[in-house]
Amino acid sequence: MTRTTVRIAMNGVTGRMGHHQHLVRSLLALREEGGLDLGDGTVIWPEPVLVGRSGHKVRALAERHGLEHWSDDLDAVLADDSIAVYFDAQITAARTDAVKKAIAAGKHLYVEKPTATDLAGALELARLADAAGVKHGVVQDKLFLPGLRKLRRLVDGGFFGRILSVRGEFGYWVFEGDWQQAQRPSWNYRAEDGGGIAADMFPHWEYVLHELFGPVRSVQARVTTHIPRRWDESGTPYEATADDAAYGIFELDGGIIAQINSSWAVRVHRDELVEFQVDGTEGSAVAGLRRCRVQHRAGTPRPVWNPDIPDTADGTATGSHRSYREQWQEVPDNADFGNAFKAQWELFLRHVVRDEPWHRDLAAGARGVQLAELGLRSSKEGRRLPVPELPR
Repeated sequence: MTRTTVRIAMNGVTGRMGHHQHLVRSLLALREEGGLDLGDGTVIWPEPVLVGRSGHKVRALAERHGLEHWSDDLDAVLADDSIAVYFDAQITAARTDAVKKAIAAGKHLYVEKPTATDLAGALELARLADAAGVKHGVVQDKLFLPGLRKLRRLVDGGFFGRILSVRGEFGYWVFEGDWQQAQRPSWNYRAEDGGGIAADMFPHWEYVLHELFGPVRSVQARVTTHIPRRWDESGTPYEATADDAAYGIFELDGGIIAQINSSWAVRVHRDELVEFQVDGTEGSAVAGLRRCRVQHRAGTPRPVWNPDIPDTADGTATGSHRSYREQWQEVPDNADFGNAFKAQWELFLRHVVRDEPWHRDLAAGARGVQLAELGLRSSKEGRRLPVPELPR
């Protein structure tokens, strides 16, 4: 067995997402499994080097997980030739400069989305990385969720026939911070710090729609700030300058219409925190984080609108009284999907070590930034906007 060590500078891992999903549930989980086995006698062994601006926080995190290498000096870490990959999970406003430094240092790149605060910056990063000849990737974790992997299985198998529409609901109530602590950091609600749900979630919806159903060709959106006053981590009130809800209509190739609501000011009345309903001529599906249910054309009930009698949902007055939901069929797992972030890390590490195919690069990340930018502009101007193809 040959072990190939890949040293990874991880910047921003003191934050919730960087710590839990990328460090603990991805790279440390791989180490607990003995590394990433490539199946030919080679094992990739990821070696995190934790980086952050707050030295005591980074050191405490490294000690907690038994990691030897950490630093509060990004420049010194990037000057280390033994480090092959730079990973960035900082706040968006701090990402561009750090990624540029990593490119100049010749590091391969794996970054959270959005890749930059605006389209021009996102395109510049993609071009610089291409020119430097480094491998680069953007996190697209939603594609690796069990529910969406089952949905992809249905799409690839032709289950839907001609797909007509996609409807998505995402979000939950984020406490204001006055009488219960907020579940998300306060910078998310300050536009000056790169916050806003459109900037956060539209990049996700771009790659989900693009990879499962087709490229987005137009967008019409309405964003708003439903909760204008919140309290930060220290209990200090502040004015929310970023949008906390975004309602979008996207037209895709082939005439598919997608509608996705995203909100940090909605109370959940659905089975999972995100759900997508896909309707086609031959069948429909509802997919969430983990579950996916289907209803085929042959098993579709025949509802009749009559508000004067109880709705039995099975089309008969004396039927089994099954609810509409009960008439859907569960799609089986048929596989062990594992953690979504870890699954994509494995693919990226294989790309770095073996040059295996990879298309979730910084150019793909720029498409997400573009959609967010156009969505915000659409809301401001009150009109539908085309989504042009980006230059490579």
